[in-house]
Amino acid sequence: MIILHGLYGSSDNWVSIGRKLAGNFEVYLIDQRNHGRSPHSVEHNYQILKEDLLEFMNKQSIEKAIIIGHSMGGKVAMFFAADYPEKISHLIVADISPRSYKTTNSNQLLAHNTIIKAMYNMDFYGITSREDIDEILAKSIPESRIRQFLLKNIKRSKENEYSWSLNIKTIKTELINIMDGLNESQQEITGFPILFLKGENSDYILNEDEKVIQKIFPYADLETMPNAGHWMHAEQPELFIKKITNFILQ
Repeated sequence: MIILHGLYGSSDNWVSIGRKLAGNFEVYLIDQRNHGRSPHSVEHNYQILKEDLLEFMNKQSIEKAIIIGHSMGGKVAMFFAADYPEKISHLIVADISPRSYKTTNSNQLLAHNTIIKAMYNMDFYGITSREDIDEILAKSIPESRIRQFLLKNIKRSKENEYSWSLNIKTIKTELINIMDGLNESQQEITGFPILFLKGENSDYILNEDEKVIQKIFPYADLETMPNAGHWMHAEQPELFIKKITNFILQ
């Protein structure tokens, strides 16, 4: 089982989920490029990210895997499935549609632009604590939960200087590519069980997206996670694990 985190995320966000799933599966948690402890790059798009996943599987001698992808990680998993379906035994996509989110009035694009601008413009000079950073981010990002998630990307040097661990410069430049989607004329992707999990309180998978999902993944199951938003694995971890385990082991 390989778990792919979302934008601004890292493998660290999935440790508790991974430990619980490890009772039934051999679990790999990946830091995707420009995130966590992975190398930084000037490029960040799904053509490259899906090849990163293939390279990882080849290096680990993994012939076929259960792929779980959240948000951006879900997009990586879908692009990977389009080119390498033989490498997947089960696919679970958490709260993301195959469609593009590039439109200028997209809630997702607007929200990410706000977040990235606040992170990119952060001046760490004179910062002495995470509380200082949180206070500055709060001027642009009022949601405490989102700020706490972003603050997990803060690192501190031996000289007590703070900085972002993720490559915010490339993410800012490549955001339009991160919002990309599969071509809706994409050939049907079949051959393995597929589950889409939709957060009840999230607007990432809309009713009209279900048609796109069924067109590209005609045999996919779609389930709603009650009382959960976009970060469903953090808001409803036990239910998230239960749905995944039931889907794979049924």
